[in-house]
Amino acid sequence: MRQIDVHKLADDARFNRFHGLVLLWCALIIVFDGYDLAVAGIALPSIMKEMGVDATSAGFMVSSALFGMMFGNIFLGTISDRIGRRWAIAICIALFSVFTAAAGFTSDPVTFSITRFLAGVGIGGVMPNVIAQMTEYSPKRIRATMVTLMFSGYSVGGILAALLGKGLIESYGWQSVFFAAAAPVVLIPFILKSLPESMPFLLKQGRIDELKRIASRLEPSYRPQASDRFAVPDEDKADNAPVHHLFHEGRGRSTVMFWITCFMCLFMVYALSSWLTKLMAGAGYSLGSALTFVLVLNAGAIAGAVGGGWLADRFHIKHVLVGMYLLAALSITLLGYKLPTEALYLVVALAGASTIGTQIVTCAYCGQFYPMAVRSTGLGFMLGIGRAGAILAPIVIGMLVGMALPLQQNFVAIAIPAVIAAISVMLIDHRRSASAHHEDVSAELPEVAPKQAVAAGSASR
Repeated sequence: MRQIDVHKLADDARFNRFHGLVLLWCALIIVFDGYDLAVAGIALPSIMKEMGVDATSAGFMVSSALFGMMFGNIFLGTISDRIGRRWAIAICIALFSVFTAAAGFTSDPVTFSITRFLAGVGIGGVMPNVIAQMTEYSPKRIRATMVTLMFSGYSVGGILAALLGKGLIESYGWQSVFFAAAAPVVLIPFILKSLPESMPFLLKQGRIDELKRIASRLEPSYRPQASDRFAVPDEDKADNAPVHHLFHEGRGRSTVMFWITCFMCLFMVYALSSWLTKLMAGAGYSLGSALTFVLVLNAGAIAGAVGGGWLADRFHIKHVLVGMYLLAALSITLLGYKLPTEALYLVVALAGASTIGTQIVTCAYCGQFYPMAVRSTGLGFMLGIGRAGAILAPIVIGMLVGMALPLQQNFVAIAIPAVIAAISVMLIDHRRSASAHHEDVSAELPEVAPKQAVAAGSASR
């Protein structure tokens, strides 16, 4: 009888078609997610004109999706550890697709805000689930690269919304960009059929035949036998109290540090997203140039996410994150000073790489930190609590802009959270992470057959 450690099986597998399929589906879902989040901002001028709302009301209409994301991050991140990750992802896709499309049928600010809140629940809920899915099924040596590559689809979705938005709105009205968001609904049956379920969840459910099929696709050299028994370390076992495990086995301090880090990072991301154009226009740049800065910011974000993931797979991800947050503090501060145009574009790209890009690497680290069985819950709580930073940022920076402070002070205010985030990352106790635990356990285990992941000592854990 063989005892198969599914965690080790996933860690040691070589990248193959199965991994590519999981990456494709997760990245595509994130592209749709990014489109749905960005679409309201693209259409906002037309919506304000047609509904006759002022800037304050428009700000609330846009932020309603952020409130929804907070709920989605926490509740749909947690529920996936109970009902299975595939169904949680399917529910989220249905929510953000249907209710984003529904917003196109509204004609008043209140109804629009309600539909955007419900869409936000789906947008927020899908993030921790696809990150957990990609983390679980990625080979260890390229795990951070695969997660960040997948998550860079978020910026792709935002760029897609910007490129499609102009033509659709001019030809068919602002409603058309919302109707287009319904398209992913048709993919739900294919996602349910193609996307593998979480392995600890299958083990908990006793669905061993399904687990064997996934294991043989994950590592083609594995040949299922009737006598095979599957196991995961104790902390990877799914149970009905996933939130408890965020503070179990010495993870409490690190959990709080992840929350602080995410709060500060999302504060920077949404401060720049909301006010970069206005601040640059106020500094004397033309509106066209100011809008170009937003595109450069998002291009930098993609480079930062993929580059940060590549570095994290070659160096300690915690140290890479600290460096990226310190780069954010420096680059954002430099935005407040007069620079040659080429240098300014470079600094804006670095700011995008070290804020939006760093947020994606932070999610990758969080996914690696928690055990498989509570990965979605850990990510969901981090993103949900961090979402408060996204909600506060436009308000706080707006108040500072209203005080007519020097340009440098506005950017320093956005940069300070980067320093706080760097400190909070340094305070994360990596020794309590799931990855460190498995490294320790592997060091204690005797040599086992390669590519079979037969965890000789797992039965006695």
